[in-house]
Amino acid sequence: MESSRFESGSPVTAQSGVLMEVRNLVTEFRTENETVKAVNDISFTIRAGETIGIVGESGSGKSVTALSAMRLIPNPPGIISAGEILYNSRENGQVDLVNLSEKEMRKFRGNEIAMIFQEPMTSLNPVYTCGEQVMEAILQHWKDPSIPPMKNSIQLVLQWIYTWIIIRTLIITSSIILICLWVRHITLPLKILGIISGIYLLGLTAYYFFRRGKGIARPLQWLTSRQRVARAKTKELFDQVQLPDPERILESFPHQISGGQKQRVMIAMAMSCNPQLLIADEPTTALDVTVQKTILELMRDLQAERSMSILFITHDLGVIAELADRVVVMYKGKIVEQGSVLDIFSNPHHPYTKSLLACRPPLNKRLQWLPTVRDFMHTSDTGEIVENNRSVLEVTHSLVVTDAERKENHRKLYGQEPILRVNALKTYFTTEKNILGNPTKVVRAVDDISFDVYPGETLGLVGESGCGKTTLGRTILRLIEPTEGNIIWKGKEITNLSAGELRALRKDLQIIFQDPYSSLNPRITIGDAITEPMRVHGIGVNEKNRKQRVIELLHRVDMNESHFYRYPHEFSGGQRQRICVARALALNPQFIICDESVSALDVSVQAQVLNLLNELKQEFNFTYIFISHDLSVVKFMSDRMVVMNNGKIEEMGDADQIYNQPATEYTQKLIAAIPKGELDDIRASMSRKRMRAEAV
Repeated sequence: MESSRFESGSPVTAQSGVLMEVRNLVTEFRTENETVKAVNDISFTIRAGETIGIVGESGSGKSVTALSAMRLIPNPPGIISAGEILYNSRENGQVDLVNLSEKEMRKFRGNEIAMIFQEPMTSLNPVYTCGEQVMEAILQHWKDPSIPPMKNSIQLVLQWIYTWIIIRTLIITSSIILICLWVRHITLPLKILGIISGIYLLGLTAYYFFRRGKGIARPLQWLTSRQRVARAKTKELFDQVQLPDPERILESFPHQISGGQKQRVMIAMAMSCNPQLLIADEPTTALDVTVQKTILELMRDLQAERSMSILFITHDLGVIAELADRVVVMYKGKIVEQGSVLDIFSNPHHPYTKSLLACRPPLNKRLQWLPTVRDFMHTSDTGEIVENNRSVLEVTHSLVVTDAERKENHRKLYGQEPILRVNALKTYFTTEKNILGNPTKVVRAVDDISFDVYPGETLGLVGESGCGKTTLGRTILRLIEPTEGNIIWKGKEITNLSAGELRALRKDLQIIFQDPYSSLNPRITIGDAITEPMRVHGIGVNEKNRKQRVIELLHRVDMNESHFYRYPHEFSGGQRQRICVARALALNPQFIICDESVSALDVSVQAQVLNLLNELKQEFNFTYIFISHDLSVVKFMSDRMVVMNNGKIEEMGDADQIYNQPATEYTQKLIAAIPKGELDDIRASMSRKRMRAEAV
């Protein structure tokens, strides 16, 4: 069943023209064995000043649609085999982007159509500063009529000549100093004169380059007039995207700034040429909810200021509710439903849309497990979608946990002795030392934290990036050594265990890391990755027995025996996370720390992994510490919740109580930043957009 519903009244004005129209687009990836239609005959329009949200899980074709519009599909193996992408250029009128040559497409890419890619760390070049990368985009597309090209050409030639002279001067000066120091036959006055002259020349050279604004660290870069103007424009853009200390970030490399700051740099780069259309591909995935809210507000402000259109791609309908005017829902390369954001949220027609709405952890009630796509539809043997004819309300209502059931469960949980005690734990990092080696700057990542964890409990640990969540989890496992404090596991102090004793303990204490791809060795198969810790700890009588155990675990996490011989890159993000869960289970642990283990997953895959963790908890009586920046996920998973800020505990208590009655301003800020996707919020957002459009 497919439906195509279009809105009758959008927050943008009725006179808004069509900026881009995608007609019957087909994008294929061809291999020796098969042809996969990643985008299969889709059509939609983007109006001027409008925000279109494309939603769907990984593999639905969202990103391929965006890359097709930018003509960034790698060929081979990808090719746009059919369809049109009609774009109304401000300089060239209507053009079909599909038929343009690569050289012609460069005029539009970046200049009129810009893109923010999903992962800023891999999109930014690690060997260039943030300022240089934004300047490059400006210099490539932006022309300043006040600076003649010939003048810049002459400056470049002079720069090379000057650089050659300076290098020769430095070599000669250094040679003079070395000769004066090491040749014995030179008289003392001449030696002193030579050394003083050499130092004087070096000092003059260093001072000259320092005055050029680049400092001594990068002395040979001379900015031309165009580059100086581009640098000033870059700093202005960094101000507009609200980056702290733009001058510092101009000279910072990507690894020296936070994830939210890198995303702002990407937005500044995309906005540098004042595009008509901004394509944002999962720009807030894996960001803190507070940073995500700031990024969304920034994009709304820039859109209103510059009257541009936005194509926003995400798997999270809650984010779409905050930003979009219309929604396009994709499933397996096709558009299954599209319409106004209010229509989609209030009356979804397609079962896949219903499943995306239902699999988000609800904030106003507690469910036994999260609904998934299977609760609303399944695929027949012929590949057709078969609907289960159930509404979102029907599915979620049958899964509600009552207050009485929760109280009874907590009575049993907290009637036991704690399995883990953390007392006055501190973990400090020295970041700066003086000349004598004494610390002058110390980061208090974990600062005097105490709590207990009970057998069978899930303790949620929530807070923004940098609050100390991950450091606390790794300190408990002794992956990071504590500065002070006690960690007591089953009544035994583990902070002073020897290396051998600690290795034996690791069998019972496991961790599921945030990024499954980086935590799996790309050179070994997943079968070996899961078997390896079993060999280390002597689990299983022989290799055949271990292999059988691994295959059983793969089945338990909804994978099959053929996956045993595959490598990590052959799996999706959700499958890799399941592999990491299976690896943690291989040692039959009693205690597992889940460190942001679902933060980068689609909401539908996230629901499956969260359900799996809860099923395994009931089956094996695991105890979890569940770390996340997403308070809605932590609320669903946890019995109790610990809110951290700047290495300290802000508040701790029952998860539902903290959400309903937060005691501190910091917790209130975290809750307010969660994209809830409620109809009242959507109506309020639409009203604000209308007012903004009327003001403009």
